Amino acid sequence: MECPHCKKNHDETVLKANLMVCPECGYHLRISPQERIKYIADEGSFVELFSGIKSNNPIDMEGYEEKLEAAKAKTSLDEAVVTGSCTVENRAVLLGIMSFDFMGGSMGSVVGEKITRLMLKGAKEKTPVIIYTTSGGARMQEGLFSLMQMAKTSSAAARLDEEGVPYFVMLCDPTTGGVTASFAMLGDIICAEPGALIGFAGPRVIEGTIKQKLPEGFQRAEFQQQKGFVDCIVPRAEQKAFWVKMIDAHKVTGKYGYGK
Repeated sequence: MECPHCKKNHDETVLKANLMVCPECGYHLRISPQERIKYIADEGSFVELFSGIKSNNPIDMEGYEEKLEAAKAKTSLDEAVVTGSCTVENRAVLLGIMSFDFMGGSMGSVVGEKITRLMLKGAKEKTPVIIYTTSGGARMQEGLFSLMQMAKTSSAAARLDEEGVPYFVMLCDPTTGGVTASFAMLGDIICAEPGALIGFAGPRVIEGTIKQKLPEGFQRAEFQQQKGFVDCIVPRAEQKAFWVKMIDAHKVTGKYGYGK
């Protein structure tokens, strides 16, 4: 398998053993929710939640059902996000992981509903919420219904804040559009994987609009950290230990704040 960054070829078993991170240049390849669950959650602890929610093609977009079925066959997922409960080093967590392979990780009504329910469950049960984002934005096949998810997920994130429940975000490559403009940027701690593309519109669209060449590394995780949009960059191999530290540092004590 060729690394998209350095173009070196690696045996797939080597890459998988390295969590799909290029051993030559450190480039973080995109991976599936199933693969992420394996290295984040304690073995056997993940229980999927809200898997029965399905889209009903709210604006009767022609060919939408076929696109959904093709995405399901390609990814073995029901939608562009997997949500569930698990433990991370014996600490209870609610986990949401998006998949770019499912229609570009686009946020339709089901994605918004699953993330909203996960957050509200966290607020009710006082359980930290961790969400891994990767998305091209709102799902055009659902029109206004997809844009409504921005307000809905943002409202749920505010509920977590009101209840003093930690909400952590890991921005993965790419995180753009309506997801960036809503719940992806509302975490108490906003992290990113190295090299992840993070923004609203993509760099090609921006360059075409302003008719100027953008600076090197524009919208990449490192650039966004320098500009204050990202709190920290966490390599994949360090993420489980990082979440343990964050959970321990943000223990819930009551309705309006964190513990010491």
